[in-house]
Amino acid sequence: MRQESFDFLQKYLNNSSPTGFESEGQKLWLEYLKPYIDDYFVDTYGTVVGVINPEADYKVVIEAHADEISWFVNYITPEGYIYLKRNGGSDALIAPSKRVNIYTAKGIVKAVFGWPAIHVRKVEQDKAPTIETVFLDCGAANREEVEKMGIHVGCVATFEDEFTVMNDRYYVGRALDNRIGGFMIAEVARLIQERKHKLPFGLYIVNSVQEEIGLRGAEMIAHRIKPDVAIITDVTHDTQSPMYEKKTSGDIHCGKGPVIAYGPAVQNNLRDLIINTAQEKEIPFQRSAVSRATGTDTDAFAYSNAGVASALISLPLKYMHTTVETVHKDDVENVIKMIYETILKIEDKQDFRYLK
Repeated sequence: MRQESFDFLQKYLNNSSPTGFESEGQKLWLEYLKPYIDDYFVDTYGTVVGVINPEADYKVVIEAHADEISWFVNYITPEGYIYLKRNGGSDALIAPSKRVNIYTAKGIVKAVFGWPAIHVRKVEQDKAPTIETVFLDCGAANREEVEKMGIHVGCVATFEDEFTVMNDRYYVGRALDNRIGGFMIAEVARLIQERKHKLPFGLYIVNSVQEEIGLRGAEMIAHRIKPDVAIITDVTHDTQSPMYEKKTSGDIHCGKGPVIAYGPAVQNNLRDLIINTAQEKEIPFQRSAVSRATGTDTDAFAYSNAGVASALISLPLKYMHTTVETVHKDDVENVIKMIYETILKIEDKQDFRYLK
């Protein structure tokens, strides 16, 4: 990876973009993307779309989502402790002893998820932490002091954790789900611009908001763009670490390539174009079955408007929805290459229908 790309990736992942409050991350992403696009627009809720060849009638989308899981302040006790609600799939089980940033009109307030010491608990009666039992401590003596810091019900909190490289092989951090996807589609746009490809269609590079609470940003932007084709990238579970059941979760490895999905929302002809391109360009890949729904923005695009030919390319990831989400460097490069090479294979006004 070139140094400028790595620097952006690190800066982008260290920034917070909670669901519903993605604007700061979107500013960073757009600033990086601007040299590689002809135009851009932003919708009401903050989805950002860069466009190459905006005058073209035929429209191809490459998409990722920009938001990360987080917490909402829900209740402040008289003693100054803070209870929360989830904003997305936040995991109370990993919360105790984690540091957080609480975002207020006065700036960021530091806090911690407190937890009683092992010495004072009846360990044999321990239960897993839940949203009802985890709490934040921001160092305040009472509710009034908390409120003077600018903290109120509705403030958002994110885990405080930073991007690292592990064993010169893995990228590790919070919110790789799915800002790493935003990075990868931006790199596709960069390659197209730097290699001076003249696309016969409009390419829409879409960084959607609010995926973590139900694909909402993708729903909105799909209806605005009205694309003909959509290639979505998100993360999927590496199933090699302990506690995965491969009979139900599949056999997916970090380091063995992007994962191409099979399922009703995935348009078979578009999927086969991706597979044929990968085989021709010798890009390693894996396969997954997703049953009724992909659980990603693919579903929102596929079933929008009159139906959009959509496919899902996933990045294998360990430890989803933790502060140590982990992906393999080679997989990141191969997702970029797979999307880039597929874009070059799509023809103007290509008809992906099964029957003609």
